[in-house]
Amino acid sequence: MKLGVIGCGYWGPNLVRSAVETNRCSQIFCCDPSPAALARVLRRFPCVSPVEHLDDIIHRCDALVVATPVSTHYDIAKRILERGKAVLVEKPLAISSLQARELAELAGDKDLTLMVGHTFVYSPAVRKVKEYIRDGILGDIYFLSSSRVNLGIHQKDIDVLWDLAPHDLSILLYWLEENPSCVSAIGRSCVGSLPDIASVHYRFPSGILANLEVSWLAPSKLRRTVLVGSRSMLIYDDTNLAEKVKLYDKGVDLRTPESFGEYQLTYRTGEIVSPNLSATEPLLIEINHFLDCVESGAQPETDGQTGLNVVLALEAASNSMRSNGQVMTIDYCAVPAPMPAAELAQAPPEFVPPTLP
Repeated sequence: MKLGVIGCGYWGPNLVRSAVETNRCSQIFCCDPSPAALARVLRRFPCVSPVEHLDDIIHRCDALVVATPVSTHYDIAKRILERGKAVLVEKPLAISSLQARELAELAGDKDLTLMVGHTFVYSPAVRKVKEYIRDGILGDIYFLSSSRVNLGIHQKDIDVLWDLAPHDLSILLYWLEENPSCVSAIGRSCVGSLPDIASVHYRFPSGILANLEVSWLAPSKLRRTVLVGSRSMLIYDDTNLAEKVKLYDKGVDLRTPESFGEYQLTYRTGEIVSPNLSATEPLLIEINHFLDCVESGAQPETDGQTGLNVVLALEAASNSMRSNGQVMTIDYCAVPAPMPAAELAQAPPEFVPPTLP
């Protein structure tokens, strides 16, 4: 298979490295408008072939990976799919549900692989948590609380919600196997014009609550999620290299009192288990899965529909932020109308349509 990587800025070189490590590609091409970015990739990976123009790399490759600014995802992915090629698009799939839905439908109509780079879904730690939930180890899930904060990197075309929250949303949708029904969000622009801190509250049809905190302004890097269930509790900490998952035999039991005035709650504290996890890099698992799907025609775990569901949840949260935290219902069936030209000119930077040379 001939694989192309479009975009060699922040994340693109990691994708090139993973593609090389698979040893499954007869040739790997890369494309970027910046000669300096291309030169850096070629110094690290001399086996990679540089391509100057977007149409050239699409023509030469069997499958492509898009790691360009989010505002360009739709145009580039659409161009690739229209040429009959498989594509892996970095998260989020697009900057609006209208665009994401069109890409998902186009891939379906042409029977092509469309995969979204929700890398954390392929993490051995995240998959272990999924196993615990599936096997009933945690019991009924009550709520989740997630913090994904660090100092930087401020993006130019999307705010902190669209930059960081896709990670946690993709994880939640994978774990819970349901989509949130409504959302309330608040945020603030502390530095620059785009919101760089946000607090998001999702409610799921099953009654599960999920609180997400995302920020580009924090003294230290934190990627931590707490799950509380009826049987046990769990902490998933991606920054803890030694113990990414900790399962706590803790909880509260409600029992019928045997006498008047007897306390009805019993607090349970047991052992803490930290499972042994595979050390395989999630990005390598993701790239191998993409290649498998291209070769076999199987549906990716993070397919276009998954990418659309994440975008719908992000879009509703953005609308809530602009409405000072008003609760927004998420409709997964409705197709939004295109934004009028007059409103589009006044839209926030993350909703300005992309242009390509």
